[in-house]
Parts: sequence; C-alpha cells; structure tokens
Amino acid sequence: MESNDAINGLSALAHDGRLDLFRRLVQAGPSGMPAGALASAAGSAFTTTSAQLNVLSQAGLVKGQRAGRSVIYAANYDTIRSLFAFLLEDCCQRRPEIVQDLITTNPDGKDQS
Repeated sequence: MESNDAINGLSALAHDGRLDLFRRLVQAGPSGMPAGALASAAGSAFTTTSAQLNVLSQAGLVKGQRAGRSVIYAANYDTIRSLFAFLLEDCCQRRPEIVQDLITTNPDGKDQS
C-alpha cells in the first residue's frame, strides 16, 4: 500500500459517522448490509449515509453492489488488511508477538479467547 492510499483510508475513518458505518459493515461480514438498513441502524438520514458511504468507498474501505433497487455495501477486507499491514509493517523491530494481543483483545481490554 502506498502512503497516499493509507492517508486516504485513515482520513475516511476520521469522522464519527463514517467510522460507525465502517464498524457496522465489518461486523456484518462479507455479505454486507443494504444502504437503507445501514442508515436506519445508524439513525441518520439516507442522504447523509449515502455521502458517508461514498467517502468510504472512494478510499477503498467498502464496496457497493447493486441488488435490484438497493445497494448492498460490504467491508473491503483486502484493503483493510493492506491498511493494517501498512500501519504495522515496521512495528516493534519485526517482532509480531508484541502486537499479537491486538488481535485477541477487545477495545475494553478483555481477552477474546
């Protein structure tokens, strides 16, 4: 991943509404969610949600696919993996065990295993 791509991805996430939508899509898994359901779940107007999804899509973090009259959005896990790899590439003197707990710990510090 190039630095500009990482900056675009991080910039897209640097907004509470977009971060909320992104997290909902990551939680939804590969099948994603319709844009209308995302707007309802987030409690925001459809036009606002649509604009936020467009920013996330432009950054490559999510992708939309038309299904009839709906657009189903899903997290783009390939781009997410690339962003995480870029961020951790030079971490910890190439000692991945130092950040292993990032994978197995919830944000509140509780072990997921």
